[in-house]
Amino acid sequence: MSLVKVKTALGLGLPNLARVFVYQLGVKAGFNKVKSITSAIKPGDLFTPYTGTIFNIPCNTQWNDKHTFFGVEKDGLAIPNWHQSCLNSELAPSDKLWHLIGDFNNQLGDIKGVWEASRFDWVVCFAQQIVNGDESALLKLNAWLTDWMKSNPTYNGVNWKCGQEASIRVMHLALATLLLKQTQNTTPALLSLIKAHLKRVSPTIMYAIAQDNNHGTSEAAALYIGGSWLALNGDVDGVKWQKQGLKWLENRAARLIEDDGSFSQYSVTYHRVMLDTYSLVEVWRQKHSLPSFSERLYTKLKAATNWLYYFTNSSTGDAPNLGANDGARLIPLTGTDYRDFRPSVQLASALFLNKTAFEFSGEFNTPLEWLELKIPEQLILSKVPKDFTDGGYACLTTQNADLYFNYPKFKFRPSQNDALHIDFWLNGQNIFRDAGTFSYNAGQKYIDYYGGVKSHNTIEFDEHDQMPRLSRFLLGDWLKTSIKKELIVTNTEQTITAGYKDRFGCKHAREIKFRPNLLIIQDMISGFNDKAVLRFRLAPADWKLVGNSIISELCSINFSADVTIKRVELTIGFESRYYYQESEIPVLEIEVHESGTLTTEVQF
Repeated sequence: MSLVKVKTALGLGLPNLARVFVYQLGVKAGFNKVKSITSAIKPGDLFTPYTGTIFNIPCNTQWNDKHTFFGVEKDGLAIPNWHQSCLNSELAPSDKLWHLIGDFNNQLGDIKGVWEASRFDWVVCFAQQIVNGDESALLKLNAWLTDWMKSNPTYNGVNWKCGQEASIRVMHLALATLLLKQTQNTTPALLSLIKAHLKRVSPTIMYAIAQDNNHGTSEAAALYIGGSWLALNGDVDGVKWQKQGLKWLENRAARLIEDDGSFSQYSVTYHRVMLDTYSLVEVWRQKHSLPSFSERLYTKLKAATNWLYYFTNSSTGDAPNLGANDGARLIPLTGTDYRDFRPSVQLASALFLNKTAFEFSGEFNTPLEWLELKIPEQLILSKVPKDFTDGGYACLTTQNADLYFNYPKFKFRPSQNDALHIDFWLNGQNIFRDAGTFSYNAGQKYIDYYGGVKSHNTIEFDEHDQMPRLSRFLLGDWLKTSIKKELIVTNTEQTITAGYKDRFGCKHAREIKFRPNLLIIQDMISGFNDKAVLRFRLAPADWKLVGNSIISELCSINFSADVTIKRVELTIGFESRYYYQESEIPVLEIEVHESGTLTTEVQF
């Protein structure tokens, strides 16, 4: 295991390890100035009465006489308790400096349950109500913000603990201020709140950069937006933060977004977080006539937009539940379901491609309307089969079906054991599906299950995972693709093959043939000691197991092998489509004890 840890450390990168070491040492020893910062919030309302044109655009109503956490609505009229978890009602410490609070508290459970209300989605929702003529929403907005500041004095409590959480607040406050036309006549109280947040984010951004994920993009965005915001209102301190943010926005796009648009976190929802972050940054830049970003950054964002377009179902807006999913969603300008990715794709398409992703009218156009952006006339070209070779994804498509195939190309740390996983969609419905995440701190059994091979449509060898889990967020022995045949597309068939060999010598190669009404999957397996289990995690339906077939109103699945099949069973598994929400799904398991080839045919 020591060698595994060394190899994993080298994979993370020595510069990143050095950044984390210096950050932790600086906070512990006291030479990082984040421990000595102070910032007073000026008195007064944060927002003034709206004097612009009254709109009549649909609002996000998810905070109208209710609370919405992680995309799930709950009853609630009162101001939230900013230190109480929306997941288990436990209270987080509120009387300690943020750096004196531990990262994981067993009694509190998942800290994200406390952070969720302090991401300020409701700030945007209330601002929309004001612009639509609801004067009472202004009173509510100022009252909730005043209560938040009173309950969260600067740098005390868990809501100041994470630089990314502080950054999301800055972004949503900025978005609300854009809607209310108050970015250049901002109140002293709000400017002081923004400055307090930037003082928290700036000294620790190197820790975020070391993660090689959306922490760095979020914090860079907050510094750029918040810094330029302060500068627009005469605060010269804003210039240094704007420059710092600009530097890392450019750097993170260059490093973390591959040329094919794949993002470093190998996650559809985190890809959306990253893309929404850059979309908001670009909107802010345009609205204030700030200098354009580099052509290299725009090239990366065009590719990232195209990537998410490919993974988004145009009829439902849903997308494969691939990779980690922590319930995050930025730019909450619509009341669409958390799993509807179309508003994000449509906004990014307009900003970076000057095209529309979806041609019909719908709520996915609402962000463009609120931001007073023109809906482009030109439409993105229809999806064609595509292999995203930098990120390790293949997207195959027919008239009414789509297939997504993962193969290991880990330049950055993977978060789940999902090598050679297949997501199959038919008529907008997810037939073969990924389990999701559930929670980052609900117990080891949840982390192991949802991040493990059992939660994916692939092969499990000898009851071990494809990669060992070294910690909550870190896997070791990153797989490499050992077999790869390029995507071949003809008039009648799309074919792709990929495979790997794990640390125990177990080998799995998967060949996929996709036709207009038929999917053929061939799994060639060898090198295991005891058994191999093939799983297909199915959409909830009335599935019937009949011999070597399983049938429902959705499709029929036939399976065979050139060795003896020891077990075929329709079992119960779990999935989490929304953070901290869990439901049962049927899972087909096919077990063999010998090396050979398993063939699965899906007729639809």
